[in-house]
Amino acid sequence: MTVKQLRAFLAVARTLSFAEAGELVHLSQPALSLAIKKLEEQLGGPLLTRTTRTVSLTPEGRALYARGQRLLAEWDNTEEELQQRFSLQRGKVALAAMPSFAGILLPRGLLAYRRRYPNIRVEVHDVIAEQVVEMVREGRIELGITFDPGPSDELLFEPLFEDELIGVLPPDHPDAGRSEMGWEQLLQYDFITLQRPSGVRLWMESQLVQHGLVPRVILDTHQLVTVGRMVGTGLGVAAVPALCRQQMEEVGGRCVRLVDPVISRPVGILRRRRYRLSVAAAEMLQVLKESFGRE
Repeated sequence: MTVKQLRAFLAVARTLSFAEAGELVHLSQPALSLAIKKLEEQLGGPLLTRTTRTVSLTPEGRALYARGQRLLAEWDNTEEELQQRFSLQRGKVALAAMPSFAGILLPRGLLAYRRRYPNIRVEVHDVIAEQVVEMVREGRIELGITFDPGPSDELLFEPLFEDELIGVLPPDHPDAGRSEMGWEQLLQYDFITLQRPSGVRLWMESQLVQHGLVPRVILDTHQLVTVGRMVGTGLGVAAVPALCRQQMEEVGGRCVRLVDPVISRPVGILRRRRYRLSVAAAEMLQVLKESFGRE
């Protein structure tokens, strides 16, 4: 049974006139009769009783009329909803972002998206970098904003900008007024960092070991904001992604650029490689690239 056949039958059942029904569904009477005949053949019996003057429903026809109206209404609602989704008049897009990005930069991108597509609902998951990768891989979200997770057959990473590690010092630290300092000088002091298996910590340590540098870790914790508060109270120094600069300064830290070496890593948009994005997500991808591609 096709939608066209169901529309034809419901029009005849409602008007009990082939002439009136043909006008409703824009079919000639021969075409309408043929559509009804094919429907009856497919279902296995007559739906209408026809005489030269009248048309009436058989018991089976009455059963189809009651159910067919609900089916057609559901079809029309579905068709309308999908048209609205494709035209971005309706829909939802889910994405995840690292807290440092979600809290500092992402609102600007979301504002640009909302101005273009005010009827699209946006769901944001504020989770650590490792969880962003996991959520994208499992298909729980369409887009993730995180550090480059490395080569993958499952995931596609599009870089937006480079983010480098910066030093965070207590406000009364003798080097707190400097604009930059070397890693060797920073690591002379007690070091505070994220707990393993934090991706940021593992990546930082792997980069430092290549230069013969090893931090003297005295404290580690799960959250970067906690690292910042510990530094702000004078417990030690830290190194965090530059994305966290504002967050570190808000909790009392003093930020300084780190050199010798400069350690940087791409931040970008992650999605599944072999899956097509929804229209709403594809537009979100474009807005994010426009908003942050030159940070």
